[in-house]
Amino acid sequence: MLTTKNNVYTVSRLNGEVRNLLEGQLGRVWLEGEISNFSAPHSGHWYLTLKDSRSQIRCAMFKGRNQQVRFTPTNGQQVLVKGNISVYEPRGDYQLLLESMLPAGDGLLAQQYEALKMKLAAEGLFATDTKRQLPDNIQRIGVVTSATGAALRDILHVLKRRDASLEVVVYPTQVQGAAASQQICQAIATANARLEVDVILVTRGGGSLEDLWCFNDEQLAHAIYNSALPVVSAVGHEVDTTISDYVADLRAPTPSAAAELLSKDKGNKQDKLQLVLNRLKQSMRHYQLNQQSLLDNLNHQLQRQDPQRQLQQFEQRFDELQMRLETALNRKLTSAQLIKQQLQHRLAQNSPAQHIAMEANKLSFLDTRLNKALELQMDKAKARIANAAHQLETVSPLSTLSRGYSITKDASGKVVQDATKLNSGDKLITQLNNGEVLSVVE
Repeated sequence: MLTTKNNVYTVSRLNGEVRNLLEGQLGRVWLEGEISNFSAPHSGHWYLTLKDSRSQIRCAMFKGRNQQVRFTPTNGQQVLVKGNISVYEPRGDYQLLLESMLPAGDGLLAQQYEALKMKLAAEGLFATDTKRQLPDNIQRIGVVTSATGAALRDILHVLKRRDASLEVVVYPTQVQGAAASQQICQAIATANARLEVDVILVTRGGGSLEDLWCFNDEQLAHAIYNSALPVVSAVGHEVDTTISDYVADLRAPTPSAAAELLSKDKGNKQDKLQLVLNRLKQSMRHYQLNQQSLLDNLNHQLQRQDPQRQLQQFEQRFDELQMRLETALNRKLTSAQLIKQQLQHRLAQNSPAQHIAMEANKLSFLDTRLNKALELQMDKAKARIANAAHQLETVSPLSTLSRGYSITKDASGKVVQDATKLNSGDKLITQLNNGEVLSVVE
């Protein structure tokens, strides 16, 4: 199929459009995983990989964001992060640009709470124009709470003091734990089926976020929103805010305050003013929530067009090149050190000192052999001399002299064998075994 030149993408254009698609379709996500390959170069940015047992994703957290993290990430640590999907265009890698980071488990309930609040707000469950007005003449109040809790005692005490004629129907439920949300939904359904009360009060006393978690249930939110009877929510203390507070037709800061509102004198201007103020506060909260959602969307669109995003791409590219340079230099240094060690080893093997030492050892060995050979030769020579001396001694006249014989020589040293050849006056030398005797012939 023929294509025009305009339909042929460059690599840069393709990566740019893929980035726009990912950022536009997925946007901000929450992610839990294990940190690996964490690095923090001199620029102040953080780069890491988040992985689970089967997959991994590259992440970047720029200096302005990571300064808000209250711990130092380490490899192997489990974390919960929030960020925007993007593409690092120079390399074509898709990555997560992190906005926040928490240790895994820490803040998870808060994150789930915010996610559900945003979802239900988008569905319109918090809209002020759907809130129902409380009846002007309340005669009977349905209280959905624990039958043994302090909240019910406080409500009954206030109602007795304010208006003892008001009747109370208690729909007992659990207000904490895994089964509490379902029981509260059933209690609201029962009150709507019987139509025996004018208003429903969903309430409990204060507690931690985990204690109040059953009032942040999506099914409960829809049960309150779809109730035919007006619903007042009074969960926890004044500082506590749950999903049921946002969905209910009216929110009271405490169970006692709810009893005050429901038993108020209609002619009392102060009570009317308080009612108006409560509704105004609730409307302001809903308006703030909607505006925050709009602001988040606008911020997301702005980030896609923000020149700082391009700057961050360049900074990330710079950090990547710097880390690659450091890696290359370290690899080069390691290689040079290895070559140096090899050359030093070869030099040591071919060193004159080593040859001199070897020759010295050889010379010492040869000297030892020579000395041993000389000693051997001398021993052999001594043995031959001793043998020859023995043989000479065997035939030597000296041995005869040792037996008492003597040898007589003339003045010239010749042995005298014939006395007739001697003349008067000849000098003779007689050789004995020990010494000589001089004599003259007469």
